[in-house]
Amino acid sequence: MDLNSITSPSFVKDLSHDELLKLSEDIRTFLIEKLSVTGGHIGPNLGVVELTVSLHRIFNSPDDKFIWDVGHQSYVHKILTGRANQFDTLRQYKGLCGFPKRIESEHDVWETGHSSTSLSAAMGMAVSRDIKQDQNYVIPIIGDGALTGGMALEALNHIGDEKTHMIVILNDNEMSIAPNVGALHTILGKLRTDGKYNKAKEELEYLLKKIPAVGGKLAATAERVKDSLKYLLVSGVFFEELGFTYLGPIDGHDYEDLEETLLHAKKVKGPVLVHVLTKKGKGYRPAEEDKIGTWHGTGPYKMETGAFVKSSATAPSWSGVIAETVRKLAREDKRIVAITPAMPVGSKLEGFASEFPERMFDVGIAEQHATTMAAGLATQGMKPFLAIYSTFLQRAYDQVVHDICRQNLNVFIGIDRAGLVGADGETHQGVFDIAFLRHLPNMVIMMPKDENEGQHMVKTAIEYNNGPIALRYPRGNGLGVPMDKDLQVIPIGTWEVLREGTDAAILTFGTTIALALEAADHLAKEGVQVEVINARFIKPLDELMLHQLVDRDIPLFTVEEAILQGGFGSSILEFLQDHDYTNVSVNRMGIPDRFIEHGNVEELLDEIQVNSAELISRIQQKVKKIGKVGSRVL
Repeated sequence: MDLNSITSPSFVKDLSHDELLKLSEDIRTFLIEKLSVTGGHIGPNLGVVELTVSLHRIFNSPDDKFIWDVGHQSYVHKILTGRANQFDTLRQYKGLCGFPKRIESEHDVWETGHSSTSLSAAMGMAVSRDIKQDQNYVIPIIGDGALTGGMALEALNHIGDEKTHMIVILNDNEMSIAPNVGALHTILGKLRTDGKYNKAKEELEYLLKKIPAVGGKLAATAERVKDSLKYLLVSGVFFEELGFTYLGPIDGHDYEDLEETLLHAKKVKGPVLVHVLTKKGKGYRPAEEDKIGTWHGTGPYKMETGAFVKSSATAPSWSGVIAETVRKLAREDKRIVAITPAMPVGSKLEGFASEFPERMFDVGIAEQHATTMAAGLATQGMKPFLAIYSTFLQRAYDQVVHDICRQNLNVFIGIDRAGLVGADGETHQGVFDIAFLRHLPNMVIMMPKDENEGQHMVKTAIEYNNGPIALRYPRGNGLGVPMDKDLQVIPIGTWEVLREGTDAAILTFGTTIALALEAADHLAKEGVQVEVINARFIKPLDELMLHQLVDRDIPLFTVEEAILQGGFGSSILEFLQDHDYTNVSVNRMGIPDRFIEHGNVEELLDEIQVNSAELISRIQQKVKKIGKVGSRVL
């Protein structure tokens, strides 16, 4: 079938069983081919082909609301709703988004990128439906990994208590980004193996109805027998105790099983949970055999072999440098414990986990718990390293405020993927952490200019015992600089001058140092000498150096790959105001007041004019206005 010709999902309702099987095969072939070029979340999508097709056969989108939790498994949904012809642009600049996007299609009713939000959103939509007295179905699709998120459990509790009419699809592939962990995962494992539960329950109910009603005592006894069977076959009957009708588990790749169960679910009043077992990566052997999450989301790969197209970068990854330095220090410092909320692979903590299994904790998709657990460890003299992506740290904001900073605890937060991350787009850009951490009392924030300084900052963080400290580092690889053998502690709040200058000063850090040096080199050819300062401590500021800069009476330019409002540049303005410096010129460059969509990082930076050309232009205009070229007065 030509998938590019699809304009509406309604065609699947008329397909025969054989045609459905052929459609599944065509979709998998299409995804394997297209994603080998663009990269993307191939594993999750190959696993939900039959489930997605069945949902569109039984329900009527967009009247019926499909709410994809996390959203990285929505590619099949996008194909069936007429977007196959855009897959060459998937996750590319100005192209098709890798997550549900409301402006793309009326069939995308909820945008996401973080896990565990679907059930709460579904509750809102279902309540709205009931108030309006509409008759549509609300169908959140949530994975077993996302179900471990506290927000999902809060929503389950509310939905069951309100007895809200809703069909929850539990897509159980035993993995999220990495293998799932936790007691709830164990419960689901028991449900997977106890597949005869529903059949036995229905048979018992049928037999009980055949018994003549001879009084309330027998009826009560019968109910107790039913309950006993439930507890015998499924330990705890977790979902039914929450108020859901539980259906499953069913084979998520069997069209007949899927459709029979979904049709049954439509007839049940109140909340229903359909437990669907799927195979992540189904139909592509390299993805099927993945046990650690490598094929959850990938870059380009060779379709025939599954070999990944290697980056030309020879430098180590930032995540690897930071994690391995922590591991190195942990050999001597028994206080060090590593914690990750379901990101051991992305945060490169596999080595730490292998060497120190008793000091490595993957808590699942539970950022709030991970953060407060780190705080608890710190109260007992341990030195927890909380490895967490910038975008996911947003989810633990209250815990950072209330449990870490307020108690001034010695927690080391490794903020991975700080800055723009590119293809995952708006929901994953790590541009807000400076603004939401900088104003917190007791917090120290730093970011290195290269991986060598990065390893010294890890040493600094481990040795720092005066409260919380956060180290930002970007996605991707370092610069390939020589690495010092011996690690040194960097004095807190100290900056360094990378290039001397007399006419202006650029204050920057991390990924934007390169563009600052490029701008300074260009301007030097015009006779304008610009000082470039590695403002590696975002908080506290190097106030001694700032006072010296003010005394020199030169314009200051701040550059940051982070949101401008409340960011590093704002802290410079605050410093000047606090010290009554009223005549200092400050020009700030950074992420504007909007969400940045997906695309290549360089393209995105050019779009928002965070580049050397814009910085050169700003400095030229300011120096010309104050009448200087180089050190000469015009």
